[in-house]
Amino acid sequence: MPHTITPAPWEELVTAALLGTDRRPVEGNDGPAGLLDAAALHTVRRRAGLLPAPAAPRPGPAPVDPRPPLPTAARRRLAQLLADRSAAGGSGGRRGTAPDLTELIPQWLATANQHGFRAPAALLPPLLDAARSRTDLRPQALVFAGPRGLWLAGLNPEWKFALRGSSGGSLLPDVTDSEAVARLWEEGLFAERVALLGAVRAHDSAQALALLATTWSTERAEDRLMFLDSLRAGLSAVDETFLEQALSDRSRNVRSTAAELLSALPESAFAGRMAARAMSCVSPGLADDGVSVAVEAPHECDAAMERDGVVAVPPSGRGERSWWFGQLVEATPLATWPARFGGRTAQEIVALPVADGWAEELHAAWCRAAVRQRDPEWARALLGAPSVPPSTGPGPASLAERSELLALLPAAERGAWVAAFIAAHGLSEAFQLLGVCPTPWSEPLGRSVVDALDIARDAGSYPWSFSGVMGLAERCLNPAEADRLEVLTTTPDEPENASPGANGYWSEAFQRLVSTLRLRAAMDLELIPG
Repeated sequence: MPHTITPAPWEELVTAALLGTDRRPVEGNDGPAGLLDAAALHTVRRRAGLLPAPAAPRPGPAPVDPRPPLPTAARRRLAQLLADRSAAGGSGGRRGTAPDLTELIPQWLATANQHGFRAPAALLPPLLDAARSRTDLRPQALVFAGPRGLWLAGLNPEWKFALRGSSGGSLLPDVTDSEAVARLWEEGLFAERVALLGAVRAHDSAQALALLATTWSTERAEDRLMFLDSLRAGLSAVDETFLEQALSDRSRNVRSTAAELLSALPESAFAGRMAARAMSCVSPGLADDGVSVAVEAPHECDAAMERDGVVAVPPSGRGERSWWFGQLVEATPLATWPARFGGRTAQEIVALPVADGWAEELHAAWCRAAVRQRDPEWARALLGAPSVPPSTGPGPASLAERSELLALLPAAERGAWVAAFIAAHGLSEAFQLLGVCPTPWSEPLGRSVVDALDIARDAGSYPWSFSGVMGLAERCLNPAEADRLEVLTTTPDEPENASPGANGYWSEAFQRLVSTLRLRAAMDLELIPG
């Protein structure tokens, strides 16, 4: 008699498979074999009974991208870079002497965009895949992908980040078409609305503020914060009235951002109020050898101060008075202080002795003010000479804060300052500072980095502690330096106290550096328009 398979619901079969037929037997089936037979029968039934889905609407044609195509060699190189990214799983940090191609994609994209090339249609899918897995690639990748990349992203949910993160320049209406602008502002995605606000603001700041005001009271707090933050670009006196109103917002983060933006407008009423408060706390004093800085921190944080963005409750471990004091000085226009101290320059003011141990708090607040107001003169004064150790300099000892100050200096001055810092202090404290230097590094900066690496090798230093700097050098050194660095690729005798195998690692790292520089030079040549 033939074996009979008793039908059972698919969900029952799944449960039996998960729990085991001993604990959940299936009626009419003989143990595991019967379960598998029933599952096979169900599978055939489900597949045979599948009805074809109705055809989806055919997508419209891809938009035209008028930019010139890539040169043939550059197209092949892009395919190689994207294929290597896929094979490596998007991770760098490999050993050996071969260049890490995944780390060269950002630079390749930036150069291609500088020349205004369009992405090859066949490479748009792997390009969008790369941008999906690496957020640092997205800005340059989306510019390179252009309107066809956005069109393609609209057909694949896995690439929806492109629709959120794109400026949507080709999708935005004409900013003079008030009806279309109002419709997108009311109905668009958040990224589209941010892009629209920026486009309208570039055309007419007052119009942008009027558009923002139409929905401000109904926006979510996080969206209000983002919209307000977008006003940093092109900030001017036109924005003052709107920002003053935002000081009364129900969200503390919105209030804080409004206060920060107002403090960057030296002529604003807000800046005047904060300057008056700060000057009541900071005044010229007398020292044995001349003028000093006297500090009397505020004794209370009143309602008017809170409305102007001063946070009343300090973080754990901070005293109330020093916390309030720092916020007042940070929000005060830096132009206040030369007049307060008899016409002295920023450098002279920073050099004055500060009474009663308030120097660190005062200088830290001035640093934050310099970053907020983007003032290179005060940044230069607070950084001090690069030869002075950070712990004894006029400004902050924190390398993160020093990096923010450095970013305010002109590019050439920035590189020269960091080169001198490395010459005086070595590389151990320079990694964050190198990150704000323009690329490719200037010749003095590149030479100082390579010389410091060579000194570290000769001293028998632990090589892996410099892998981050070596990776930066691969991406940031001028490719023309490759021939000069060839001498460093040999493996000298190891010093007596060196880590075992350290010199072999150093040699391998320098070989990879030279190979990468030569590859970057070849990539640049391939991207030169024919």
